[in-house]
Amino acid sequence: MRKSIYCFIILSLTIVTNGLAQQITCSAQDKVAFEDKIIEIDGLLEKDLGQTMVSVGKTFLGTPYVAKTLEIGETETLVVNLHGLDCTTFVENVLAFSLLLKEEKTDFDSFTKNLETIRYKDGKLDGYASRLHYFSEWIANNEKKGLLTDITAETGGKEITKDINFMSTHRDLYPFLKDEANFQKIKESENFLNNQALCFLPQEEIEANELMIQSGDIIALTTSIKGLDITHTGIASRENDGRIHLLHASSTGEVKVSELPLVDYLKKIGKNTGIMIARVN
Repeated sequence: MRKSIYCFIILSLTIVTNGLAQQITCSAQDKVAFEDKIIEIDGLLEKDLGQTMVSVGKTFLGTPYVAKTLEIGETETLVVNLHGLDCTTFVENVLAFSLLLKEEKTDFDSFTKNLETIRYKDGKLDGYASRLHYFSEWIANNEKKGLLTDITAETGGKEITKDINFMSTHRDLYPFLKDEANFQKIKESENFLNNQALCFLPQEEIEANELMIQSGDIIALTTSIKGLDITHTGIASRENDGRIHLLHASSTGEVKVSELPLVDYLKKIGKNTGIMIARVN
């Protein structure tokens, strides 16, 4: 993994939270990468924002997969990293750039505002626990913001109840949870999720409902792992074979389109139970 020295940039007062300027963690290389990306995506806006998502997402093909890029420093900052992406930051960055195209904006401040809006509860960075760590909550909160719609139920999804507590029961895996205040806030988030039904489309029913999935839909992989809701996410892309494939930051190495259609790809993932589907508004 390429090492980079991170600089700190203070957000302008137009996008402060509770009167306090937020900090951005962004390397000089990533600032240049942002400027290059703005040029690269110029002209990719389509009437169908989903197709825009796919077009923007494919400009990231080959970008290395890097885990835990947001776990930097001792306090939560808005991390901008375009050189290494995990599955969630890939989706977040693609959505942030797609929204820039829709808004007809090209400036860095608008991009970071979009990223903050997408990544944090109610769009405001307010410490580690304000980040949307559980992806089912990420979907629900971004639906609340009006950015997307959870369409899992209308594609044949079924509701289940499941205890979501992986972070609090694996506290040692998350350095920020050494802080008791962060730990208690994460437990509060888990308690909120545990009072909500989880709707997912079972793996064995995806093929029959595949035609209802559109290019650009956000796909989240549900799991039978105890305490966890989602293990992976990506973007649906209908390829030349007419089938839905997964455009994603693969933990096997880089951003790619799955060789197999989504239905067959999922069968090779242990403990996968199905998917959630969210459509960008």
